[in-house]
Amino acid sequence: MKTESIQTGQSGPYPVAGPVRRLAAMFYDLLLLLAVLLVAIALALMFSRGAFTYHNPFFRTFIFLLSFAFYTWFWLHGGQTLGMRTWRLRVQQRNGGPITVWQAVLRYMAAIPSLAIGGIGFFWMLVDRDRLTLYDRLSGTTIVVLPKTG
Repeated sequence: MKTESIQTGQSGPYPVAGPVRRLAAMFYDLLLLLAVLLVAIALALMFSRGAFTYHNPFFRTFIFLLSFAFYTWFWLHGGQTLGMRTWRLRVQQRNGGPITVWQAVLRYMAAIPSLAIGGIGFFWMLVDRDRLTLYDRLSGTTIVVLPKTG
């Protein structure tokens, strides 16, 4: 298995995360996001008296924006979602710095079609020389594995 490393500004190089660890973190985050969405949708249905349905464009926009807020908030505040924290992963710029707002937006927007089309953008990392997903490459980010803490 190839282990590329990315130089960080503080504590040295970290290896780029492989597909299994990334998928595990994605699954964990998906469960958390679904829980957040369930609560938010239940509240929206309660206040809209059932008028807030899947066919309503506001409903779809609400889901999109809530999902966007979930991921980007975590990425911009420490570089880790809860699933990434569990699997000791962090999203960062390729030079090791924290990602910018623009990179978070680009990463989220590129990940949607990238994952929706059979996950081809994710599995791109299997042929990429730097083991980056397509949305990593487009946004100038990478996911690294952090060392175990004592």
